[in-house]
Amino acid sequence: MLKIWVVAPACLPLVLRRCHTCASERFRASNKFRVNANHKLIDAWLLALCTGCGETAKLTVLERMNVRSVRPELLNRLHANDPGLTAELLQDPVVRRRNRIALDWDDAWRLDTGESQSPDGEVIDVSVRFAARIPLRPARLIAEGCGLSRAEVERLITEGNVVSAVRLSGKLSGDFTFTLKR
Repeated sequence: MLKIWVVAPACLPLVLRRCHTCASERFRASNKFRVNANHKLIDAWLLALCTGCGETAKLTVLERMNVRSVRPELLNRLHANDPGLTAELLQDPVVRRRNRIALDWDDAWRLDTGESQSPDGEVIDVSVRFAARIPLRPARLIAEGCGLSRAEVERLITEGNVVSAVRLSGKLSGDFTFTLKR
């Protein structure tokens, strides 16, 4: 029996970046943008608030770009403080690299299994789909989806009762499948 699990974001992840004021390392995206135009050039930033002291950091979205080269719908979304745009930009590897940030997805995702836990003694094939690039340990996903402890899942993996074409150690952020024999 093939089951499909979906890993989806539940909220925006925290931004990992050092605060210059309090030395905290976590920022919360504020869903607000600052747009500044100087003649024909435009700059845009996503504002993030430090979780420790509340200091505002600006994450560069556009830098010294010609206004005519910016898509009008993007400009409208920036001016409207579109929360969907915030999520898209945090997922964009170019924005993350430019601002030297990483994302903390702890408690910011959910697993939709479609039904309750599977009964014992059954062989199930599971296809895991990611709605966003959320790096997670497969053992954690399997434990949460099947209602097992992570130690039990690790034991099942070493015994060969959980098999997959991908390596089940480390973190994955792309779709994969596995077979569970209980």
